[in-house]
Amino acid sequence: MLLAIEQGNTNTLFAVHDGNDWIAQWRTATEASRTADEYAVWLTQLLSMRGLKLEALDGCIISSVVPQSIFNLRNLARRYLSVEPLVIGENVELGIPVRITKPSEAGADRLVNALGAHLVYPGDLIVIDSGTATTFDVVAADGAFEGGLIAPGINLSLQALHEAAAMLPRIAIQRPERVIGKDTVSNMQSGVFWGYVALIEGLVARIKAEWEKPMTVIGTGGVASLFEGATDSIDRFDPDLTIRGLLEIWRRNTHLTDT
Repeated sequence: MLLAIEQGNTNTLFAVHDGNDWIAQWRTATEASRTADEYAVWLTQLLSMRGLKLEALDGCIISSVVPQSIFNLRNLARRYLSVEPLVIGENVELGIPVRITKPSEAGADRLVNALGAHLVYPGDLIVIDSGTATTFDVVAADGAFEGGLIAPGINLSLQALHEAAAMLPRIAIQRPERVIGKDTVSNMQSGVFWGYVALIEGLVARIKAEWEKPMTVIGTGGVASLFEGATDSIDRFDPDLTIRGLLEIWRRNTHLTDT
């Protein structure tokens, strides 16, 4: 069985694939100082709750945007799974062109998402990943990563607003009933939510105008579901882009691609 680890700046996803399906997924807060031993104890307990054992995992692939965490994640695979993990950006071939000025600077998560999207959706694509940052990635019809945009994530913006303005409270993100708020909380909720909808709609329109070809827009990431039904600019919401891409990279690099 394969252990796929997708680590973002805020959360880390651990997913187990049995060769046919994803049979378990867990999330934990990203902490760069967490050791391999701590990961192993946590993971062993969660596997046990599903009737699985750590020893059953015979493969591991890691995608991380937190370089200081990779050492501990790699040690988890080596010490407790007795395997050498595949690490995006280090010892794997993605099998997709990266058409940007400095390919080495492309985030691991963005490249994996590009592959995961290209596997399912035909034609030219815009992949919007809503996390700590909100990224807009352009994927060409041949699967190439063409670059994109990076904007602050909605939670990051909300945190900055709360910390920088003494009178503004910390609020939960949700779709407000009205655009025009009648109190401080509803004002903030409307500004943050509809502000991000406007950001998405505006940037998607500008990308499409510059690309000059039809494009399908895919939404993914931890808070993408918040915007489902709020805008017509996103054609599909797909929470499994990253782990789909990781599985395909694993197959390509271990010669397990289905024929």
